[in-house]
Amino acid sequence: MKIAVIGTGYVGLVTATCLAESGNEVVGVDKDAGKIATLKSGKIPIYEPGLAELVHRNTREQRLVFSTDLPAAVKDAQLIFIAVGTPETPTGDADLSAVWAVGDALVPHLRSDAIVVIKSTVTVGTNTKLMERMSQKAGKPVEVASNPEFLKEGAAIDDFMKPDRVVVGVRRSEIGQRLRDLYAPFLRTEHPFLVMGPESAEMTKYVANAMLATKISFINEMANLCEKLGADINDVRRGIGHDQRIGFQFLFPGPGYGGSCFPKDVKNIISIAKSSQVSVELLQAVDRVNDRQKRVLPGKIRTHYGKTLKGKCLAVWGLAFKPRTDDIREAPAMTLLDEMLNAGVELRVHDPEAAANVKKIYGERLTYCDRPYSALEGADGLAIVTEWPEFRHPDFELMRRLMREPVIFDGRNLYEPATVKAAGFTYHAIGRVV
Repeated sequence: MKIAVIGTGYVGLVTATCLAESGNEVVGVDKDAGKIATLKSGKIPIYEPGLAELVHRNTREQRLVFSTDLPAAVKDAQLIFIAVGTPETPTGDADLSAVWAVGDALVPHLRSDAIVVIKSTVTVGTNTKLMERMSQKAGKPVEVASNPEFLKEGAAIDDFMKPDRVVVGVRRSEIGQRLRDLYAPFLRTEHPFLVMGPESAEMTKYVANAMLATKISFINEMANLCEKLGADINDVRRGIGHDQRIGFQFLFPGPGYGGSCFPKDVKNIISIAKSSQVSVELLQAVDRVNDRQKRVLPGKIRTHYGKTLKGKCLAVWGLAFKPRTDDIREAPAMTLLDEMLNAGVELRVHDPEAAANVKKIYGERLTYCDRPYSALEGADGLAIVTEWPEFRHPDFELMRRLMREPVIFDGRNLYEPATVKAAGFTYHAIGRVV
């Protein structure tokens, strides 16, 4: 099948690459000439495990090409995926200007049987508006389907190749069948292909992320309460997680959620509800709790050092919003860095992938360290913000020798309090009995 994917950001690049891997002829299109030049040179502008290998193989075998020429890319395409960004506006809405612009640009170049598929996360009702807009400009009906993505950064290739479900929103069963044929190679383990109306598909994306964000804010709030009451959130988490109605996923307390999806999508659905005059008090609370949670770790640091905080040196392990990605959008570490810099703290930071992105923002205000232990040299404390696997089993004896003061502020509850205290450290965790 001939496919064009408009937008080579995170979702677009993964989509184009995985569809090419299943034997389709795919063109990845972007108006950013620099990004296309980077991809053509064999370099990958984002970090995602396994992606570079797939891009290189499929470009070498000429199933995947990259271009800035949208008309040439779509003139023979049977499916055109729109995977452009829909960033949050100051009012919490999704900025759909890129979606409209792509739709307008596509109209003169579509073949008669082409299907336009919205992969971007868009406000409910966008599919219908785009279909009407494109059909009016074309002077004939244009098929627009919705196909929301459910990719986890750090595991996107597996999520695409082995999805737990594929959701499509269509108006006609024939369109659903064409998309089912496209996804058939990825659904051989009998995971469901769910066909629904476009509005339901658009809403499914928002509701899924809102539910996951709710679980995170809930367990964070319970962790803070446990800490006040002398209970241990890790014990409580085990006590509730074995209930099959609840489960263990997303019940790990920490410094708050971040990334490109949860914060934006929660605010978007709140905005959608407001414009529809529907109260969503629970989601408003989820958003508030998350903003507050990002300040819990800095608060523990301020409480520990008190008036002596200014002039201290703090090591920070983890800058990305989650492991196995270089994405720092809405990352809790950014809140920590800002508050500590404002308090006059020297910061020595390490992240396996995200340091370059952080440096673009903070420049030389931070000391960037290539290795975790390098960040500890002369530090008065260590803050752990991202749970990279390599942080889980450190050499505590070496850590204590490198640090001026043996204190750990563990925002991810990586260690057992008794073990850390036995190694001679003062240990602060989230909701744990220490």
